[in-house]
Amino acid sequence: MIKKPFWYFPVLFSLLFLAGCYRVPDQIDPQLSMIVQENYIHGLKSAFEPLNEEEKKTEWAKEFIIAQGFAKEFDLYRAISNFKRAQFLIGPENAQRKLEIQYDILLCYYLGGKYLELIETFEMSDLPNVDQTFATFSDLLVILYECYRGLGDEVKSDRILNLLKDSYPHKGQTLEVSMALMQGDIPEIQKWRQEKPELAYLTQHYFHEKKSPPKAQILNALLPGAGYFYIGQKRSAVTSFFLNTLFTYAAYQFFHKGYIAAGIVTTSFEMGWYFGGIYGAGQGAKYYNEKLYEANTSEIMNKKKLYPIFTIEHAF
Repeated sequence: MIKKPFWYFPVLFSLLFLAGCYRVPDQIDPQLSMIVQENYIHGLKSAFEPLNEEEKKTEWAKEFIIAQGFAKEFDLYRAISNFKRAQFLIGPENAQRKLEIQYDILLCYYLGGKYLELIETFEMSDLPNVDQTFATFSDLLVILYECYRGLGDEVKSDRILNLLKDSYPHKGQTLEVSMALMQGDIPEIQKWRQEKPELAYLTQHYFHEKKSPPKAQILNALLPGAGYFYIGQKRSAVTSFFLNTLFTYAAYQFFHKGYIAAGIVTTSFEMGWYFGGIYGAGQGAKYYNEKLYEANTSEIMNKKKLYPIFTIEHAF
């Protein structure tokens, strides 16, 4: 009987140990689909006073009117360009109108998903100095909260959220629930089950149907393909089983017949299939859970209007 090289078993056990340590976390990173029809934005009225007859005669007002037309058609790039022209043309005696124009620019960036440009524009504008007397102050806070959160600035986003919770409790609560749902923070979602029964159904259904990544990895480690079968990927399960069986048998035959080099090469391929299968089964379970969560959560958030944008009360 051919003896294995002295380093064979230490290397094998080392690989097994490393594979066991590389676990796929039982967490999800959902990508929720928001269905915001233009009709919702079109249904919102402006919070600002309409232009008077004297204002309409000015050059800045002409640009402003054109910008509003583009904005209402969701031609946001052109709207921003004309709002900026209006801002450049307006005089210092119209400080309030300038603030309103600056806000409209931010709203265009927000609707276009341009968070970085929005924050840069906001910080260079006069809007950081407004307070609750500004007609769209609460909407501005919502926009800033979502943008800072989206850019990963948790310090500023948390500060804005606390301000919203103090001044506009309903909006603050909606944003808390929204962020928990968008991030797939199940423990946080469970805190709201009594106040929002639809969330209780969501978590119950998720826990009942979800798959365990560690369990999928363990099953695939014990029997290649079993982890994939557990998460419903039957074709991958069959492929994994036969590939691992084939390479294991080939490696055994090479070692048994004394072809050590060929055995080592085949074993290295088998280790790749084996450990890759373990990791793949765990990732497959994680992907399954994310799609399960996304399908139910997107429907609830759209139906119950739990996305941040649905707390916006005014538009152009």
